[in-house]
Amino acid sequence: MPLEAQTEAPALIDRFGRRVDYVRLSVTDRCDFRCVYCMGEDVQFLPRPEILTLEELLAVGRAFVALGVRRIRVTGGEPLVRRDLPWLLERLARLPGLEELTLTTNGSQLERLAGPLAAAGVSRLNVSLDSLRPERFRALTRVGDLERVLAGLRAAQAAGFKRIRLNAVILQGRNEDEVVDLVAFARAEGFDLAFIEEMPLGEISSHARSETFHPSARIRADIARRYPLWPIAESTGGPARYYQMADSPIRVGFISPHSQNFCEQCNRVRVTAQGRLLLCLGQEHSADLRAVLRGQPGDDRALREAIVAAMALKPRGHDFDLANRPQILRFMNHTGG
Repeated sequence: MPLEAQTEAPALIDRFGRRVDYVRLSVTDRCDFRCVYCMGEDVQFLPRPEILTLEELLAVGRAFVALGVRRIRVTGGEPLVRRDLPWLLERLARLPGLEELTLTTNGSQLERLAGPLAAAGVSRLNVSLDSLRPERFRALTRVGDLERVLAGLRAAQAAGFKRIRLNAVILQGRNEDEVVDLVAFARAEGFDLAFIEEMPLGEISSHARSETFHPSARIRADIARRYPLWPIAESTGGPARYYQMADSPIRVGFISPHSQNFCEQCNRVRVTAQGRLLLCLGQEHSADLRAVLRGQPGDDRALREAIVAAMALKPRGHDFDLANRPQILRFMNHTGG
C-alpha cells in the first residue's frame, strides 16, 4: 500500500508478523578500544566519505520514527568519538513519537560527555564493563584504562540518567571468575547489569570462540549461589531477560544469542554507520539506505519506502555456529553494537 494511502498509524511488520519498533543506529565504526571479542587487533576502519553524515543519520532516524519506531539506541564503534554527536542526539530526542533515546558506550569519554548527553535528551546508558581488575581490563580491551571508565560512570551518575546498565561479555578462561564481583559492584553503585554471550562476528586471532563460550545458565547459577534471583516480566525493548534480587532494586539481565535464542520476539533492526540496514544481527540480509539518501537527497518518502520494502528481507532468525569459522565476517564495530 502506498504510504500516502495509509489511514492508520504506520508500522513496520515483517513477514513473520513481528513489529519492528526499535532501531540501533550506528554513528561510527571507529573505536578507541580494541576489545578482543569485538575486532581484530589490526582492524581497518572505513573511509570517512563512506560514513553517513550527521544530517543523513538524522534523516534515517526521522524516517523510522515516522514509521512507528519508538526506541532508538545510538551505537558504534564507540559513538562518543563521533564529532558533534550531541547535535544529532538533541534532534533525535525531539522527534515526535519517539519515546526513548538511549546510547551504548565503552565509557572512555563519559567523564567529559555525560552532562551533554543527558542535556541532549539521552535517557538511558549502557556502558561496557567486562572486568574490575585494571590489568585484566586492559588485556580485554587491549588499550583501555579502567579508572577512566569508572570516572565516566561516576559522571553519568551525577548527570541523572534514568537508568545506567553495565554490559559484561563473559569469556571462559578470561573473566568468568568475576561474575559475582560484577554483581556486587552493580548492587553497590545502583547499576543494572547484563551478561552477554560472545557474538561470533568477524574472524579473530586472540582466541577460539568455541573455547571461550560461557553460557548464561552457568553465569546465572554462579550468581544464585550468592544472590538468589527470580525472573521479572519487565523489558526495556531489547533481547535481555531480566531477574531481580530480594534485597536490591537493580536488574540483572542475560543476553543469550546461543543458549536461549531470542529471535521469535525480535523487534529490532540495525543501521550501520555506512547506512546499511541490517535486518538481523547474525545474517547478511540488508538494504542500502545510503544509496537512497545520496541518490535522492531530501526525499523522506523514498527513504521510508525503502525501509518498508526491506521488512520483507528480515529472516526468521540467526544461526550462530561456534564450532566453525564465523559465517558473518563483519566485526561488531562494523555491525553497530
